[in-house]
Amino acid sequence: MSLTPDDVPRLPRGVRMRFDAVRNAHVLLAPERTFDLDQNAVAVLTLVDGARSIRAIADALAQHYEADRAVIEPDVITMLDGLMVKRVLETAPA
Repeated sequence: MSLTPDDVPRLPRGVRMRFDAVRNAHVLLAPERTFDLDQNAVAVLTLVDGARSIRAIADALAQHYEADRAVIEPDVITMLDGLMVKRVLETAPA
């Protein structure tokens, strides 16, 4: 199942983003797993709050980086789809 711009992503219970001082980088912590995050992932996941749609996340990123939302949105969907497959992201109930 692929996400759509109207989906509202959220981190499931037990999953959180943290800054790891040892690695000097942000990581996504999940039960028995840790995922290293690049700057793009951090920018997106900072906006994942269970209230904003993917479209709203892409709009915020487009405004912040002065870029076209139509270019950003597919990349956001692809990244979040990957996290859904790994079961460290879910969509908020409608």
